[in-house]
Amino acid sequence: QVQLVESGGGLVQPGGSLRLSCVASGNIGSINVMGWYRQAPGKQRELVASITSGGSTNYADSVKGRFTISRDNAKNTVHLQMTSLKPEDMAVYYCNAKVSWGAYWGQGTQVTVSS
Repeated sequence: QVQLVESGGGLVQPGGSLRLSCVASGNIGSINVMGWYRQAPGKQRELVASITSGGSTNYADSVKGRFTISRDNAKNTVHLQMTSLKPEDMAVYYCNAKVSWGAYWGQGTQVTVSS
């Protein structure tokens, strides 16, 4: 079992920045990839960014150059630094951990981009 707890969401104006964090606990040695997904109202959940245990990253085209995912293995934490936020970035952001037998999700954190 893996438990994921997200933090850092909130309200930000367009052009602003936010940093999301996700702390993993439990069977963390089994985690291969950690990532952030988001789901806006009426839309499917989509991958935002992911990072492997070796540090390789992957980003959705819509966030490349604006978002940065990083991983602190010592603290079992993954961060998503979001800059130049746009109204279309508004969604519930979910932390995800992939293991050999499946995946785990956090509870989600709301990101609202509005003036």
